[in-house]
Amino acid sequence: MAEVKLHGALPSPFVYRVIWALKLKGVPYEFVSEDLSNKSALLLKYNPVHKKIPVLVHGGKPVCESMVILEYIEETWPQNPSLMPNNPYDRAQARFWIKFAEDKGVAVWKMFRSTGQELQNTMKEALEMLQTVEEHGLGEKKFFNGDNIGLVDLAFGSIVYWLQVIEDAVGVKLFESHKFPRLHAWLENFKQVPIIEENLPNQDEMLVVFKRRREQLVASA
Repeated sequence: MAEVKLHGALPSPFVYRVIWALKLKGVPYEFVSEDLSNKSALLLKYNPVHKKIPVLVHGGKPVCESMVILEYIEETWPQNPSLMPNNPYDRAQARFWIKFAEDKGVAVWKMFRSTGQELQNTMKEALEMLQTVEEHGLGEKKFFNGDNIGLVDLAFGSIVYWLQVIEDAVGVKLFESHKFPRLHAWLENFKQVPIIEENLPNQDEMLVVFKRRREQLVASA
């Protein structure tokens, strides 16, 4: 099998999406740690457009952007478990929610960098995203695909799990169980998948890093 390398930095949620997909598929890979304050020549070579992580390199060929990488993994290693539904309509629905996660999940990352009125605005956007997923995304299903974890779960898992840390770093609370019971139940199911459980960053350790980073961002604003 052609060599697989993942260029990334931890605890990036976008890198963890790729780690989860590779581990779920049982694809062996080498992790190449990147220093984002001093990006390597290889990273700049593999992703000259955005110069960002993650980058998956398969047989010397780079693939960039986390959800593009996840679709590449699904198509390249379609063996069990399949992370997208077989039915064309269900696949279209999955792609809809992946795009929703990409478009609306930005509010969570903006919230981390915001203060004052801008923070209030980004909190409102994040709440609207959560409410939409709560009301329309899951229904009574265990995962977005049904009984089995899929790409949509990886997309939202990297948002909601990190949101809990960002809330503590910022000093706000959005993701409350009584407001979002379906999403809370889904997150518990997500975290209990053995591969996910074994490959989740520690939230307490993340909080230390995120608080320090937020203090730096606020001080330089």
